[in-house]
Amino acid sequence: MNLHFYKFHGNGNDFVIIDNHSNNISLSKLQIEKLCNRRFGIGADGLILLSPSNEHDFKMVYYNSDGNLSSMCGNGGRCIAAFANMLGVVGSKMNFEAYDGIHEAIIEAETLKSAEWDVSLQLADVGDVEVNNRYYFLDTGSPHYVQFVDDVDKIDIATEGKAIRISEQFKPHGTNVNFVEKADNKIIVRTFERGVEEETLSCGTGVTAAAIATSLQSGARSVSVNTKGGDFTVNFDFIDKKFTNIWLRGPARLVYEGEINL
Repeated sequence: MNLHFYKFHGNGNDFVIIDNHSNNISLSKLQIEKLCNRRFGIGADGLILLSPSNEHDFKMVYYNSDGNLSSMCGNGGRCIAAFANMLGVVGSKMNFEAYDGIHEAIIEAETLKSAEWDVSLQLADVGDVEVNNRYYFLDTGSPHYVQFVDDVDKIDIATEGKAIRISEQFKPHGTNVNFVEKADNKIIVRTFERGVEEETLSCGTGVTAAAIATSLQSGARSVSVNTKGGDFTVNFDFIDKKFTNIWLRGPARLVYEGEINL
C-alpha cells in the first residue's frame, strides 16, 4: 500500500499527518511505530489522522511514536489545524474533536511562501492542580509534572525526566515531565515526553502546564515561553478557581509531503 503523507512541525515537535477524510485508512501499532522511526521510516514524534466528524469540522486521532493511541497533543492540534486549512477543509476558524473533547483553533496568519501558519489552539479548562514544595502536577489534555529549576541547561533530561516519568507515584500511565527556568519576562521549558520516551524540542500541553504553574506563582495571565524548538505564548483566565479560556499560540510549518510504501 502506498500511503500519501505530510510532515509538519510545531516549534520542532514533528508529526506525520495523513488525510483520512475517506475514513478508509487503518494503521497497526507496528506500522505507526515504523513510520515514526527516524532511521527506518519518515521520522516523527507522533502520527495524526485527520478523520471525519459528524458534528464538527474534523476529528484529530493522535498516536505517539511508540504506536499507541495517545491523549491530547497541543502542537499536534495546532499542526492539524494548519493542515486542515491548507487542504481547504476549513477556513481560518474551526472546531474539531480530539481525545479530550472539542477544541477551537484560529489561523492568526499564514505565509504560504514558507508554508507556515500562526495558529492559536484552545485547550481544555484546568481545575485541579497538585501543588507541593517540589513540583506541580496537572492535566492540560495530557498529564504533566512541572518542576522549577535554576538552570534548565544543567538538567540531565534523559535521566531525571525518565526517572520521574516511570516512577511508582505516577503509575500505571506515567506522566510527561517538564523542567522550567524563569528568565526575565519569559520561562524556558524542557520536556521529557511520554510515548516518545525522550526529550522533544517542544511540547504544547507541556508549555501550557508550565505557564499555568508560573501563573500560580506570579498571577500572570499571559506567559511567554521559550523551548529548544521555538517560542510560544499562552493566555488564559482564572475564574472560580479554574483556569479557563486557555489559548496556546505558536507557528506550525509544513516540512514536505510524499509517499511511502507499506
